[in-house]
Amino acid sequence: MLDDLNFQDILFLDIETVPVYQNFEELSEELQFLWDKKSEKFRSDDESAADAYRSKAGIYAEYGKIVCISVGILHAKDDEGWHFRVRSFANDDEKVLLTEFGEMLTKHFSLRSKRLCGHNGREFDFPYICRRMLINGVQLPPILRIQGKKPWEIMHIDTLDMWKFGDYKNYTSLRLLAALFDIPTPKDDIDGSEVAGVYWNENNLQRIVTYCEKDVVTTARIFLKMAGEHTPIPDANITKNA
Repeated sequence: MLDDLNFQDILFLDIETVPVYQNFEELSEELQFLWDKKSEKFRSDDESAADAYRSKAGIYAEYGKIVCISVGILHAKDDEGWHFRVRSFANDDEKVLLTEFGEMLTKHFSLRSKRLCGHNGREFDFPYICRRMLINGVQLPPILRIQGKKPWEIMHIDTLDMWKFGDYKNYTSLRLLAALFDIPTPKDDIDGSEVAGVYWNENNLQRIVTYCEKDVVTTARIFLKMAGEHTPIPDANITKNA
């Protein structure tokens, strides 16, 4: 799939998610009941449903929301390396964020040649975005209309899949791959487990945006390494759009 792919047709992305509400008690009684049942499968014996909600609800699209989607594109290459442009969609109002992101995809990424790329994107980012769009009543852009398609019919790229080489037994983190390829870690401030606390306790969305953008840059750098592309993305070649 990569042999005939123009790398400038790839939109690299990463999302950051948090529980929809800060506290379990803010959920409706029905949703509290259903979370209690759902969380029985993964919470420890001494962990309450409320504790499990605070620590884990953000990773489930039914109980979490997206607070940031960062994207990046490779848009030029010169003697110094690839030039990479980053943009983020961040908002406390998830519907606003998703609407703006969807409009961008529809306008610029509707051609059949276009691809999305994320780390564990097939299992997490892509379906999470689709589910939250449906919940918020946001129309799915063409590139995300993947319902009912077989895995081999979905042409998006996942750097985790690239690393697995068909082995589905293990998960390899973005941070570990960055270390293996001697790429600066994106986790030099916070990691995914801390995002909800930064959002709800610190009210610091910009800190989350910065973290999300680092993940996108790292994903692009790892992709290039695994695609056999030896041209780097120097820090000086990274620009950010408002």
